[in-house]
Amino acid sequence: MNTKDPYQRITTYWIGLKSWIINTPHRAVLAAYRAAWEIRNIEIQQFNGQKISPQSANYSGNLMEFWQGDLNRNLTTIKIRLAEFNLGMTFTDRSTDTNNQYVYDNDLLEKLKFIDEVIGNYTQKRNDSKYMEITQPLKTSDKEVQFNNKSTDVDSNDNQKKGVFPGSIARTLSKIAKDFTPTAESDFINNYRISRNKTRIGIRFLLLIIIIPLIVQNFSKNLLFTPLFTQWMSQDNQRVFLNREMEEKAMNELKNFERKLQFQNLLHTAPPLSVEEIELEVKDKALDLAEEFRRDSSLAIGNIFADVISLISFAIIIGWRKKDIEVVQSLLDKIAYGLSDSAKAFLIILITDIFVGFHSPHGWEIILESLAEHLGLPANRNVIFLFIATFPVILNTIFKYWIFRYLSRLSPSALATLKEMDE
Repeated sequence: MNTKDPYQRITTYWIGLKSWIINTPHRAVLAAYRAAWEIRNIEIQQFNGQKISPQSANYSGNLMEFWQGDLNRNLTTIKIRLAEFNLGMTFTDRSTDTNNQYVYDNDLLEKLKFIDEVIGNYTQKRNDSKYMEITQPLKTSDKEVQFNNKSTDVDSNDNQKKGVFPGSIARTLSKIAKDFTPTAESDFINNYRISRNKTRIGIRFLLLIIIIPLIVQNFSKNLLFTPLFTQWMSQDNQRVFLNREMEEKAMNELKNFERKLQFQNLLHTAPPLSVEEIELEVKDKALDLAEEFRRDSSLAIGNIFADVISLISFAIIIGWRKKDIEVVQSLLDKIAYGLSDSAKAFLIILITDIFVGFHSPHGWEIILESLAEHLGLPANRNVIFLFIATFPVILNTIFKYWIFRYLSRLSPSALATLKEMDE
């Protein structure tokens, strides 16, 4: 019966998680629908069925601020829930009929229609009398991404070649002329939307590649591998230690415990114990240590398999969201180009000092020892010192080559600032 408990727990957890993910779109739309109804009730009861604004009713300043705050709270709820709905739809499969046609939930569509009707009164109008949506889909087309990447490159090149005029006189006059075109405002809004959506995509992708592997690693370790290997280790009493280092650590703890008992017995700081009683205490301690290190061994083996599963999930996300990598790269380039020269130099010095600086060997030693303990491997001092003697040197060479090869062309002023700060 005990052998089936881990599988039953995993199955129960997986069924619950799958049900929660499938119901996410309906749950999000229902919450947004309730918030929209709260807005509609306020309109009917307090503003004679009109939109919530000072022009629709004669309220004092404080009371109007109260209704406005309630409106903003519900609009924020709708915005968040609709974003949750869009995200949930990407992880759920739509049901199909016998003709392999998508089946749409009419109740869900009616709720979305009602939500659009309510929030339509509180969206900003454009010149063409169409409304800007309060929420935008979290996806951009490939053309939009490529257009923004090109515009970012052009802007960066312009920043690198600044003179009396940015770029050239022709480009400057062209930019001025575009500002006076009839579509200048709509173009600005569209570019803002694209930039905002790219930022959302980039942040969401970064969160996915960080959070999902961590969740997969923890759940697979705690629910699958650790229980299995704990049971496997407990069935064979001979399997206690994974390596010689763990065995030596257990022996040292046992020796220290025995010496402590003898020392207390000689000083009479504890009830006197006979030789047989001391041996019995030492035997109990040995059994406790064996159980403790057996548990540590199973945990280390579980860490190895869980880390492999986590890396596989990371690779799946990277392969599944290849287009998002370009968006993230564009976002990082935008952030990097937006930094001042002093900030760039400061970050470069900070990163290089952490990884290849004077005190970096101590940090590398701690990292390698922790990694070896995490995987249940012996912390070989010779291997650690060899790694510290070679890898930071290689990193330092790469940093210097990058500074010489690329930073001098991308930002000469940042390179000059870096040299002054480094000196």
